[in-house]
Amino acid sequence: QVQLVESGGGSVQAGGSLRLSCAASEYTRSSNCMAWFRQAPGKEREGVAAIYIGGGSTHYADFVEGRFTISQDNAKKTVYLQMNSLKPEDTAMYYCAAATLTSFGVYYRWKDAGVYNSWGQGTQVTVSS
Repeated sequence: QVQLVESGGGSVQAGGSLRLSCAASEYTRSSNCMAWFRQAPGKEREGVAAIYIGGGSTHYADFVEGRFTISQDNAKKTVYLQMNSLKPEDTAMYYCAAATLTSFGVYYRWKDAGVYNSWGQGTQVTVSS
């Protein structure tokens, strides 16, 4: 099972930016889809963005509204989430996750937390108004 370690969280004011990083112990067939989820207190975990490692396709939740960008550095086995124009409602624990999906499956199932077999420990993002 691939090991995932997130970093880059912190506290910023509304309108600020943060870049989250997720370092994977390896890229394997069991980690060809990498995603970021978030969970705020009292709320369910929700998908933020995903990237298909093989083809590079990216997917975003509607609430991202063009503010976030997910990217990968294959040489470093690292996935990033650049978050700009942060809002107080973006405050949450952010988790990196890995899954085995086809390119077709990524398109339809990336938001389903149940398909992910590896999770990081999370990194806290706090946005103040």
